[in-house]
Amino acid sequence: MNTFTSLIETHAHKQPDAPALIYGEQVITYLEFNQRSRTVAANLARLGIGKGDRVAIWLPNIPAWFEIFFACAQLGAIAVAVNTRFRSSEVGDLLERSGSKLLVFWPDFKGINFTNILNKIHTRFLTNIKTIVVYSEANESASTDIDEQSMIPYNLLLRSQNPLAIHLTTDTGCIIFTTSGTTTLPKLVLHKQSSVVQHARDVARRFGYDQPKAMILQAVPFCGVYGFSQAVAAFAVGAGMVCVPAFDVEDILKLIDKYQITQTNGSDEMFARLLDARPERNPFPATNFCGYANFTPSLSNVVDRADQQGLKLVGLYGSSELLAFFAMQCPDDTVDARTRMGGFPVSDLTKVRVRDPKNDRLLKAGQIGELEFKCPSLMHQYFNNKEATSAAITSDGFFRSGDLGRLCTDGSFEFLSRMGDVLRLGGFLVNPQEIETYIQQHPDVESCQIIGIDSSRGTRPIGFVIMQETATTSETDLINYCRAGMAKFKVPTHIFLIDEFPTTTGPSGTKIQRTKLREMAIEKLTAANDT
Repeated sequence: MNTFTSLIETHAHKQPDAPALIYGEQVITYLEFNQRSRTVAANLARLGIGKGDRVAIWLPNIPAWFEIFFACAQLGAIAVAVNTRFRSSEVGDLLERSGSKLLVFWPDFKGINFTNILNKIHTRFLTNIKTIVVYSEANESASTDIDEQSMIPYNLLLRSQNPLAIHLTTDTGCIIFTTSGTTTLPKLVLHKQSSVVQHARDVARRFGYDQPKAMILQAVPFCGVYGFSQAVAAFAVGAGMVCVPAFDVEDILKLIDKYQITQTNGSDEMFARLLDARPERNPFPATNFCGYANFTPSLSNVVDRADQQGLKLVGLYGSSELLAFFAMQCPDDTVDARTRMGGFPVSDLTKVRVRDPKNDRLLKAGQIGELEFKCPSLMHQYFNNKEATSAAITSDGFFRSGDLGRLCTDGSFEFLSRMGDVLRLGGFLVNPQEIETYIQQHPDVESCQIIGIDSSRGTRPIGFVIMQETATTSETDLINYCRAGMAKFKVPTHIFLIDEFPTTTGPSGTKIQRTKLREMAIEKLTAANDT
């Protein structure tokens, strides 16, 4: 049965003493993990969490993240993945639109005061929250504006309760991710248990997680579809997983050596830093090929570098709607081929086609158009957004990806770029309209445009702002305003004040020339020697 409950119970029975999660000096076996998640589920039920309720998880890569997730899966509740980089405006929006009934968070992690972030959220965004669960490893304070009677420590969820009688179908929703789309606000992507479990099994098989003594290093955040997909693939086949809550090169190298890590996946920057720290040949002898996501233009040679040192990297493709590890390049292929994003779908049931966005005509191999996919891992829906769901799915069940690409003659496909102006910032897709909307909420701002500029440090968001006539706010003030309310990777590196945007008039009306804005940004940055 394709449910997380049956999955974990199977491993708990067949290999009770095998490590499921390793966190610091803590080793949680599959038997222990099954018991802990069932106990958490019973206590969540006691708090009123049931089928369809949303539970927001705002935690780094620690065992509690998946203890909560699997507990929700047992109850038929839906976990809401909250990015640990999010700040007040983003967290508040997600909690409100998801209708989350319970929030789990760590008040102070790695110097980030999450309690303070929570207190900055307007109470109208928190009306659905009935309970806040506070995770702590050092008795951190969690004084919030929310009634303290509604706050409980995470350890209470681990107190023994009577086991639950669970009777769930595979169609139960289990996880919500946020994604940037073509609207101002990020869409909420809902996946079902059956699709996630099946995809996890497909990923585990293609990446070798089902091999004896497989040990997965989990350095990519659970809160994103990339890290989540890797983690559930490990659970799918009973592999061990080492949790890395914060990225530190030296710590990761020690963990790779100590636990003889066989598989890990990450960004081009992550692998570049690991290779820099271990420049010798065959630096990770136990590690098989690794999947990577290409986020940074200046690191386009990372596959070649890794190859020369004896580590094979393969390009990946995925999305919040399709799940990560949706497709991968062949480990035995050339460096050039493995550098490309795309590849062969991990599921044999996947169908891929390319459509001309101008006339809807289906295209042949080699022709560039919009990639469309029909697959087992496709999302169930955009949560509470029937219109967006209908727009994204064709009448015959294909997902319109919004990505430009082409089919290859060998049955694979290649991703080339986003069709719109969505930016890749800090490893995440970000809609410029999201940043623009936030800046335009400032009382001194009349209008804002955000564009992306590629640099040696990756894509950089640049803002152009028209101010109100009576405004006294400076460019620096606006950047500080962004830092206070948004994740760091979304904050514009520069904001330029201008009197009007460049426009062009055509049959459809007047449009802002974003290409001209990019030219203006490059000119200004070049003049300041900051490109």
